[in-house]
Amino acid sequence: MASDSDYDISTDPLRFDLDAIHAYLTQSYWSPGIPRETVARAIENSLCFGAFHEGRQIGFARMITDRATFAYLADVYVLEAHRGKGVAKKLMNRILAHPDLQGLRRMMLATRDAHALYAQYGFTPLKAPDRMMEKHVPDVYRQAAPG
Repeated sequence: MASDSDYDISTDPLRFDLDAIHAYLTQSYWSPGIPRETVARAIENSLCFGAFHEGRQIGFARMITDRATFAYLADVYVLEAHRGKGVAKKLMNRILAHPDLQGLRRMMLATRDAHALYAQYGFTPLKAPDRMMEKHVPDVYRQAAPG
């Protein structure tokens, strides 16, 4: 059985397996059908963290941030075979300890099913949801696909 020490977290973009990340995200509930080029551009313009086991990418997360005041945590996943082994916690610890993410006024994220994990790191429901707005286009990747 794999232990916590069998996993490493890296911010080195040369280690990221774009095909593996895209394969997961295109099947996720939050970005079904996302084009590979969109994933590549998102990675290029974010502070990214990869989780690896025996050199293979098994998890990922990215922070969309100005590195001064705000960050949004997105695209967090750990492959099912590696869940329950502390990988998500190791990933979150590394993210929140990153020097570029210190002293930010606000961090946000959206999740359907991992509230308990993020609560351990100080994330809470919105204090003033009436102040927040969004423009949400959930099927944007399907609209952009050639017909």
